[in-house]
Amino acid sequence: MLDPNLNPDSSEALKVAFRRHASGVAVITTNDASGNPVGFTATSMTSLGSNPALVTFNVSQGSSSWPAISTAKYVALHMLGAKNLNLAEKMAADNTKRFLDSDWQTSEFDLPVFQNVTAVLFGKVREFHHVEQNAVFIIDIISGLAGAQDKALLYNQRAYFTTSEESL
Repeated sequence: MLDPNLNPDSSEALKVAFRRHASGVAVITTNDASGNPVGFTATSMTSLGSNPALVTFNVSQGSSSWPAISTAKYVALHMLGAKNLNLAEKMAADNTKRFLDSDWQTSEFDLPVFQNVTAVLFGKVREFHHVEQNAVFIIDIISGLAGAQDKALLYNQRAYFTTSEESL
């Protein structure tokens, strides 16, 4: 049952609502102007449609990845499974340590790609729109790679979870 007390603070109402809404977890990578790998964990990535194949995600213009992602022509979109929890945490932590390990290699369009994920899509940035301190990106999918099946990695209530064995 819904709490009958209306929350008039729009920011707080949004935070409370989305803490109750589980999201899939992805890692988005590209290169900066010098060719160095850049990436971040995203829970805002979703399919925009399959014909044409489009994906959308959001990013804060204050993030460490913003300078690179705002000028990127291509991106790699990594779907994560439960076995990728460490990667999700690493790519959400200190940006200077995200590519120190040897768990990635250069792939299509010279993009940094993590190998042990459930899937990777390669896309061209179609457009992005500034919205307050954030930006919404629209990506044209060009190609993709499928990895091993894994339980879904979900983000909910400021923590990571996975799915059960049973479907509802």
